[in-house]
Amino acid sequence: MYSKKVTIEELSSMIDHTNLKPFTTKKEINKLCEEATKYNFAAVCINPTNVSFCHEILKRTNVEVATVVGFPLGANMREVKAQETKEAVNLGAQEIDMVMNIGSFRDKNYDEVSKDIQAVVNAAAGNIVKVILETGFLTDDQIVKACEIVKDSGAHFVKTSTGFGPMGAFYDHILLMRQTVGTDFGVKAAGGIKDARTAVRLVNAGANRLGASAGVAIINSLAKIEEEGSWFDATEDKPMGIYSFGAADPKKQPKDVYDFYIRKKEEY
Repeated sequence: MYSKKVTIEELSSMIDHTNLKPFTTKKEINKLCEEATKYNFAAVCINPTNVSFCHEILKRTNVEVATVVGFPLGANMREVKAQETKEAVNLGAQEIDMVMNIGSFRDKNYDEVSKDIQAVVNAAAGNIVKVILETGFLTDDQIVKACEIVKDSGAHFVKTSTGFGPMGAFYDHILLMRQTVGTDFGVKAAGGIKDARTAVRLVNAGANRLGASAGVAIINSLAKIEEEGSWFDATEDKPMGIYSFGAADPKKQPKDVYDFYIRKKEEY
């Protein structure tokens, strides 16, 4: 899980420094941008209302402005998602993190899911589109199917979670997503990434972008590891913390999905 050593520079370049809280102030967003610039993060990921503000701060830096569309439920109408994307790009967004239409997917209305994604890709006008699957609402087979739809729909990344759903980013999900989309497609891990151990583990599983509000803490904790001349030992991990079944929750997941993760836990 930690065989590939990741440098501070490499890890920094993968982080989308994130603040999607509904009560975030401009002062906090300004700090987010300053930290992203200082640590050379890939992007800031913020709510649409903060796109133009971040664009002005970051336009002379290498930090991209990413925003969310159809967030956090994915249940907006296709036309609304497309318009939201168009407006965000016009205001300076360079990356779009959209939420898949999860209900349509669970109805097996795959054509609708694909059209939903394609509408956002078209509205993004060549800018990067990441599609949030909300993996906590899906079984492994469904994650595979969703990844295939995303890849065929013209998007650029599959992403685990909004951070508001029942599960975040887990080692087994990232492995599965990377195996499905292949080596030349983006995989973004997001949700619950708070330290360098978790971040490095997910990179080893196949993630090449990380969404985290704890970007500074992640880099600082990796710096400490490097200073000590040590590295991570997989024997220190606990399965309930690294595999998806550890987050199964009957109050937050559809019953069939919860039952799947309980079986997965029993089979482990």
